[in-house]
Amino acid sequence: MPIKAIVFDIGGVLEITPDLGVNEKWEEHLHLQPGELNQRARKVWHDGGIGLMSLEEVHMNLGELLEISREQVDEFMEDVWVEYLGTLNVELAEYFRSLRPRFQTAILSNSFAGAREREQEAYHFDEMCDFILYSHEVGMRKPDPGIYALTCERLGLQPSEVIFLDDREGAVDPACEFGIHGILFKDNAQAIEAIEACIQANA
Repeated sequence: MPIKAIVFDIGGVLEITPDLGVNEKWEEHLHLQPGELNQRARKVWHDGGIGLMSLEEVHMNLGELLEISREQVDEFMEDVWVEYLGTLNVELAEYFRSLRPRFQTAILSNSFAGAREREQEAYHFDEMCDFILYSHEVGMRKPDPGIYALTCERLGLQPSEVIFLDDREGAVDPACEFGIHGILFKDNAQAIEAIEACIQANA
């Protein structure tokens, strides 16, 4: 069955997102033990990632859990967003943009409350593809099979008509099990070559 749609992940794929040491910086600043920040904020990160907590609620809860002022929460979250957004993978973004109108294109991202607004302002991802499916907006995260089913449903296609590119095996393998052509991103040249080979193999 020919390929009719190509779906990309964001973080680590369309965005280059190195670890900037935000947690370590703030653990030192707040005199917390290594790993303690994420331990305290675990529920906030989880709930903010699947739409159970608004960005306002995220800020409020972080203030309480970390025992810091609203101003400090805002400062911490600005650091988090800098790391979250990274920088645009320009070469891959241009390739992704070029796939239309030959194919439907979409983005499937494990995200966080506020991500659509931040990424739209920084990178205008919604102008690159037909739609973006954010985990915090649909209440599911990869590798939940439901999020792959929803992606195919919104595309109006069978899984075998879809290619999905992600940088995590934990997201690619379940997509393959669902019937999607999953490709593990390693670098731009490898990813583009693999996508083109998959298109040709299913022509």
